[in-house]
Amino acid sequence: MAATAMNQPPAVIYMKRRKWGELIGLVLGLFVLIAGAIWMLLPLVWMLSASLMPLSEVIKVPPIWFAPAKYSLGNYIEVWGRVGFAGFFFNSVFVAFTITFAQLLTSSMAGFAFARYQFPGRSAIFIVILSTMMIPFQVIMIPLFIMMARLHFVNTYWGMIIPAIVSPFGIFMMRQFMLGVPKPLIEAARIDGASEPYIFGKIMLPLCKPAIAALAIFAFLGSWDNFLWPLIVINSKQLWTLPIAMSRFTEQYISQTHLQMAGASIMFIPVLIVFLLMQRNFIEGIALSGLKG
Repeated sequence: MAATAMNQPPAVIYMKRRKWGELIGLVLGLFVLIAGAIWMLLPLVWMLSASLMPLSEVIKVPPIWFAPAKYSLGNYIEVWGRVGFAGFFFNSVFVAFTITFAQLLTSSMAGFAFARYQFPGRSAIFIVILSTMMIPFQVIMIPLFIMMARLHFVNTYWGMIIPAIVSPFGIFMMRQFMLGVPKPLIEAARIDGASEPYIFGKIMLPLCKPAIAALAIFAFLGSWDNFLWPLIVINSKQLWTLPIAMSRFTEQYISQTHLQMAGASIMFIPVLIVFLLMQRNFIEGIALSGLKG
């Protein structure tokens, strides 16, 4: 066997070593990815498990990861009903879905205009829109609050929604994706007599489903987790969103870890469901949105 291996051409030996190296690299890469995934999922697993256990089991050291015999929905029932998370959940759902729909509409329309129309100042306007992404929110929150106060939107749903209906990142993302749609397809539709709204609604939007799904997740997650602006513009407890409610709830029930985990799970589960429903289009949209500049 040794003599046979020594008689092999150098190219064959090199290819075998390369295959072994690639296999070892693949195994090591998978090991690192799996270990990283487990490490990142451990807090979520414990959160969901603790949300179903009584406090006596949650505070044990070392921690109990699984206790099926102790599981119940009592924590969720108490947080949802007695604490009032049902109302906070509705507020978050209404605000998040309204902002998401508005951003999808405005971003897709503006992206279509920047990608497929020639008009004076197009590049300058687009650069100005992109430049707003570099301005920290802390710089504009006081002028924004003054504007909302003068419009009588303070302590209303619209005070949380109006400032977020346009997304510079969403406009940029949709423009980048729409640049990849072949121009002859649009021109052929115009030659056939299709109107611009028809081209936008029946041709462009169906072709942009991956980008729309990706932007929907970004918009929903950003509005769902937004804490600072609702905290500033909302005074009434009846209009609290879940991030504000969780902050107040944690301060009030600082020793009730099992209830805190139930509240955190109520915040986390809708985001997980949205991502799982749209993950395929989300990954495709992220991969394709930057192909053309």
